[in-house]
Amino acid sequence: METVATATELRARLQEWRAGGASVAFVPTMGNLHAGHLQLVEQARALADRVVVSIFVNPLQFGPREDFASYPNTPGADQAALQRLATDLLFMPASTEIYPQGRERTTLVSVPALNAILEGEHRPTHFDGVATVVAKLFNLVQPDVAVFGEKDYQQLLLIRRMVADLCMPVRIHGVATVREADGLAMSSRNSYLAAAERMIAPQLYQTLLDVRHVLEGGERDFAGIEQAACQQLAAAGFAPDYVSIRAAADLSTPHPGVRELVVLAAARVGRTRLIDNIRISVA
Repeated sequence: METVATATELRARLQEWRAGGASVAFVPTMGNLHAGHLQLVEQARALADRVVVSIFVNPLQFGPREDFASYPNTPGADQAALQRLATDLLFMPASTEIYPQGRERTTLVSVPALNAILEGEHRPTHFDGVATVVAKLFNLVQPDVAVFGEKDYQQLLLIRRMVADLCMPVRIHGVATVREADGLAMSSRNSYLAAAERMIAPQLYQTLLDVRHVLEGGERDFAGIEQAACQQLAAAGFAPDYVSIRAAADLSTPHPGVRELVVLAAARVGRTRLIDNIRISVA
């Protein structure tokens, strides 16, 4: 595996590959890689001849009171894990490489509607930061396919919308959420959990399973189901931000004819904010 830090080095290697007719899959990450990330890399390997992974903790997607300064940083372990998976190229740019004019003066990419609901409501600048950095990385790597996890379901839909709206020739491939044995969705932020909080954390997924059971049983009082789920989380020791039942295709409020739903949740346990979701097909 080769590791590069500049756009010049990255483009030189990509040009060599493409001259030989190779296709390229791309996995953008913020590092502190866990088994969920590695599943994305394995999927990427099956989708293209060459695999590029980026590690860049994007300051633009963190709010003023969020955890940018303390975000887990494990470059040595990350590189070793990617080496074991036979990753072809690791791109680890400095912030000045991605934001040469400074992030305060950078051109922003904004995806209307999807950037302002759910996570966007609770983290108002987050998705503009995500869309901006992903657009920049896509322009640098110019992959044939990019691989993202479904744990960040709203992010996945937002990136698909951005790619379609900006006519980017990139196929977006979603990969199912990877979970711990007790159901907790794998996340770099799980490392923040104290031992007692880690015992509580799987209740987020259990609450989503309970919502699925109610919906599959025919209940359609969405507001009532959401309220009950938030109360269930609070009773378990969470401070819930939301539990929301949406149309899986576009996160709109589901009308009676919608059969494919997604239930999304965000809640804090201690100082750690967790998100999760579950897809549901209803009759």
